[in-house]
Amino acid sequence: MTVPPHGSSAVTRSRAARAAPAAWITVVGCTVLLMLLGIGVRSDFGPQLSLDATASEALYVGDDRARGLDVLLEVLTAPGLSWFRFVVFLPVLVLLFRKQLWWTAAWLVTAVVLIGPVTTLLKEVFGRVRPDFAEGGARYDSLSFPSGHSSGIAALVTVALILAWPLLAGRARHWALAAGLTLVVLVGLTRMWLGVHFLSDVVGGWSLGVAWSLLTALLFGVLAEHHAALRPTS
Repeated sequence: MTVPPHGSSAVTRSRAARAAPAAWITVVGCTVLLMLLGIGVRSDFGPQLSLDATASEALYVGDDRARGLDVLLEVLTAPGLSWFRFVVFLPVLVLLFRKQLWWTAAWLVTAVVLIGPVTTLLKEVFGRVRPDFAEGGARYDSLSFPSGHSSGIAALVTVALILAWPLLAGRARHWALAAGLTLVVLVGLTRMWLGVHFLSDVVGGWSLGVAWSLLTALLFGVLAEHHAALRPTS
């Protein structure tokens, strides 16, 4: 059998051709899920609220938790904070500027910085209050749906994977994906362990973070074979 010339390039172009449609499907799917959960919150949809209440009661570790556990939970939940994203991506942004990858840098800023205001805007739209526990629980003035920590960590991991994917190969991609998913799930769980969010808040936050990061990546042309894409490994 004759091997076509530049076979690896053909495979790369084939994978690139599938990247954008798959990304659009993911954006639409995550957006639909976010909207359905938000509508359920606004309309007091019984099954959703019941599942939220059950999950919250089961996972909340209580106000009388040990000081060490409280510190541990605060550390584990920190990757969902805005300052954490800024610290992680600032060196990457500097590197992109040095390489004159202006479109990629603009996407990074848009995806990482604006996920916070977008989440806050949706909180105001859906207007959900925080979980309320008989033994105390959180007393935050801010609203609950979608979870800002969950959207933040989902955005951070999605952006990191998009940036790293062309530079990784084989098993390294699997490990990166597994590590990213573990971090996203862990931060989401900490929000319920701390008693500050419902299950649908967390899932809605994840959906928002993934949808926002992929949508902006598509609009800025960051995915494979587009003008802002990073060079893949040979």
